[in-house]
Amino acid sequence: MSAQSFYANVPQHLVAVDCIILGFENGKLKLLIMQRKVDPMQGEWSLMGGFLQNEESVDEAAARVLKQTTGLENIYMEQLACYGNVRRDTGARVISMAYYALIRITEHDHFLAQQYAAHWLELHQIPELIFDHRQMIADALKKLRENAHFHPIGFELLPEKFTLSQLRSLYEEIYQHELDKRNFRKKILSMNILEKLEEKDKTTSKKGAYLYRFDKQQYEELKRRGLVFEI
Repeated sequence: MSAQSFYANVPQHLVAVDCIILGFENGKLKLLIMQRKVDPMQGEWSLMGGFLQNEESVDEAAARVLKQTTGLENIYMEQLACYGNVRRDTGARVISMAYYALIRITEHDHFLAQQYAAHWLELHQIPELIFDHRQMIADALKKLRENAHFHPIGFELLPEKFTLSQLRSLYEEIYQHELDKRNFRKKILSMNILEKLEEKDKTTSKKGAYLYRFDKQQYEELKRRGLVFEI
């Protein structure tokens, strides 16, 4: 039997990519979701996603979806898991590869988001979602917490310049519990991976708080020497 005739006789399935796009704004972790424009379940809330096209890998498909919906390229993106329950999609047999991405909300294209009827919502505001998208989000948040503990991926969610208070608030959102202010400050500064700037953020007080910048080059060098990042 030729390869062509063999493949013609095996089941054919659709492959999709779904993206859990996370951002951080006003001290809150947020998720970008949209109202679905097509049936089944038109008008219901959904993750950002699309179908795998010919001549593209699943990674390329996820990057395409992210660019189409946020206007951003070369952002932190990680493959999460494959979701293949037989009846997960009521429209057809669809196998989905999920990715989670971390972006800076201020940098994404707001006009594109409007075109896709997309909204940034805090985690406690997330409504009922289609199919198994709620499970994808839960899995992504679990993976984010695991990765953030030993890798500096949290900085992907912050602006280039940030205060230590903003940094602590971010990790409190990721872990969903409060962190001791003094211990957090001492630990993060002891790693020597932050560059203290002369600028201050005075939006919350007249005295202001010093701004910092993550020094990625310094981090890579210290990691090569044995630094273990842990928060």
